[in-house]
Amino acid sequence: MSTQVSEEVREALHEGRPVVALESTIIAHGLPRPRNLAVARELEALVRDGGAVPATIAVLDGVARIGLDEAGLTRIAEDPTVRKLGHRDLAPALATGTTGATTVSATAWLADSAGLRVFATGGLGGVHREWAETQDESADLRLLAQVGVTVVCAGVKSILDVPATLQRLETLGVTVVGYGTDRFPGFYLSSSGEPVDWTVGSPEGVAGVMRARDALGGPRSALIVGNPVPAGQQLDPALHDRVLAAGLAELREKGITGQAVTPFLLEYLTVHTDGASLEANLAAVRGNVRLAARIAAADRGRA
Repeated sequence: MSTQVSEEVREALHEGRPVVALESTIIAHGLPRPRNLAVARELEALVRDGGAVPATIAVLDGVARIGLDEAGLTRIAEDPTVRKLGHRDLAPALATGTTGATTVSATAWLADSAGLRVFATGGLGGVHREWAETQDESADLRLLAQVGVTVVCAGVKSILDVPATLQRLETLGVTVVGYGTDRFPGFYLSSSGEPVDWTVGSPEGVAGVMRARDALGGPRSALIVGNPVPAGQQLDPALHDRVLAAGLAELREKGITGQAVTPFLLEYLTVHTDGASLEANLAAVRGNVRLAARIAAADRGRA
């Protein structure tokens, strides 16, 4: 596979220093320009502040890049032709010299293949509402059942069927722990209302789970760390529920299905909450990146 690990990330891995993987789809497709580039730089800075090395992942001209320099970050943020790549898209992207931003599944796969142990993102994909009719679920779930990374997230996107997603993760054998909570986070909301079986209260606690998994061996799968957005920074729950219900109704009215569902609903929430959903999303991502850096440092014995 055509993969290039940046010198900084390569040296950190060689020396056993903590590294945190970051996805690039949020840069290319999740935020408006030019704010997206500022956020990309901010997230990398937060990783460094936490004592770890950032490794933003993307594909540039058919080369999977583990760690982007300033030029790479800028290109992902500013080039409107950058594609969105899930893990299924990586082979054709590499073979055709394509440039693309990596989703959760592609980032987790590339991070795992490069030996990175911790990955921070916003919210995972999951089982879509009305799954019984559409059979629609994110590729994130099956991929996370095949890689050994620890994924720090704010749960799954609240536009999805959260109980069904948790059931699917259980079926796939993916471990889920709540960070300082016994409820699965709700992405824009601090809580989805759904319980989690395990709670950890410190980065050292998460690192302990990681080491225990290493010692057990056996089937590889991700460790999902659900880190709630702070209550004071969450989207107002009543506003969230009202706007989401309206968005779902419009979705059905317009007959939107498949891959178009998630971007439609996320954009609908952003517009009809006057940007409040976007700010809650960013608050969640920042918190996840900070925590991921602390977990990576604890995993390396540097907390």
